[in-house]
Amino acid sequence: MKNIYVLDTNVLLQDPYALFSFKPHDVVIPAVVLEELDAKKKNMDELGKNAREVARILDKLREEGPLHKGIKVGSDCFVRVELNHSSYKTVGVTLPDVTNDNRLIAVALNLNVEQQAAEQARKVIVVSKDALVRIKSEAFGLTAEDFLYDRVVVNDELYKGYRRLEVDGTVLESFYGNQTLPVHELKCGELEPNTFLVLKNRLQPSVSGLAKVNHSATHIEPLRYEREHIWGVKPRNVQQKMAIELLLDPQLPLVTLAGKAGTGKTLLSIAAGLYQAEDLGRYKKLLVARPVVPLGKDIGYLPGEKEEKLRPWMQPIYDNLEYLFNTNKPEELDHILAGMGGIQVEALTYIRGRSLPNQFIIIDEAQNLTKHEAKTILTRVGENSKVVLVGDPEQIDHPYLDAYNNGLTYVIERFKNVSISGHTALEKGERSALAQLAADLL
Repeated sequence: MKNIYVLDTNVLLQDPYALFSFKPHDVVIPAVVLEELDAKKKNMDELGKNAREVARILDKLREEGPLHKGIKVGSDCFVRVELNHSSYKTVGVTLPDVTNDNRLIAVALNLNVEQQAAEQARKVIVVSKDALVRIKSEAFGLTAEDFLYDRVVVNDELYKGYRRLEVDGTVLESFYGNQTLPVHELKCGELEPNTFLVLKNRLQPSVSGLAKVNHSATHIEPLRYEREHIWGVKPRNVQQKMAIELLLDPQLPLVTLAGKAGTGKTLLSIAAGLYQAEDLGRYKKLLVARPVVPLGKDIGYLPGEKEEKLRPWMQPIYDNLEYLFNTNKPEELDHILAGMGGIQVEALTYIRGRSLPNQFIIIDEAQNLTKHEAKTILTRVGENSKVVLVGDPEQIDHPYLDAYNNGLTYVIERFKNVSISGHTALEKGERSALAQLAADLL
């Protein structure tokens, strides 16, 4: 028996092609959803783009017949715009405020009442990214679901970029004696390229080793780029050693680093970028960018030129640069950056349409990127450039993203089997004992 799925606006704003994700079931778009899409269509951001894309899709379907009667999509799925069943009587006493969310629930309820009276009753399901809409729908006896089709992680287990393995002592001896070891001798199945391995002696757990799978995923090898310090920064834990290994490897043009606040993701990335751009001359420029997404209520328009407007948004980047350059005053850092000329800090707003060759590119707070924005950034990367995406998938400020469908997670999962990319998840906070406790407990 086919179900009837009633879609909320946020589902279509998240994925305009969600209309076609429910085959062989039928899809209903309440008229109130069209009103909300109409209110978003002039936005000059991705929500506006997606609203316009939904309008184009529906307009294309309209050429095949009246949308309010239903248009056949594929062999047995119908998409229709619901103009009837909008009576508010079914929810009016319980939900007296006539909000758009409540109007959507009313449509679903009226459809459900009609189906219960039918000879072959069909199930009506509300699909929404809004948890409160799902809660209210279920309170009225409806089935409500989140839209999970856009998730890139199915089992809630994010790829960490490293594994812990127990091995025999002879395996460790062979590895350190030959400085290499075939992957099949570990007897742990297939391993992704550039995955790190923490090898522990099965009989003596205190004896361990750190290895990395090579680019072709055939052998493991010791870390090649372990250093005492990079621009005054020294790795304090195993995951930071892994991060430096990836950041300094010229054969990896894409690196992703994930971890809680204070784990050193951004600081390590900037230090590695400065070292390779200024000391080694491997890149012509260090470019650091981040999405302009406020934490909490936005403070509104800011005075001044572009650089002055961006300074508050980019201040976390400048904080790291002040630490690396050991400066005490903002003007000292400004003089240093002006004199060097090879360091650029800017917002992601200005990256579209650019080509970025011979640069070390750091994208901070990448968890606030959508999948489309992440694709846009990576397709800007030119020859001989390296791009580093840094972020915490658990700290999302974007209203339509979560830990499993954001741009950072999308890139991590799509590139984990690719030889030219590497990833590691940093776990231990090094900012301070208080910062680590706050990240764990709050």
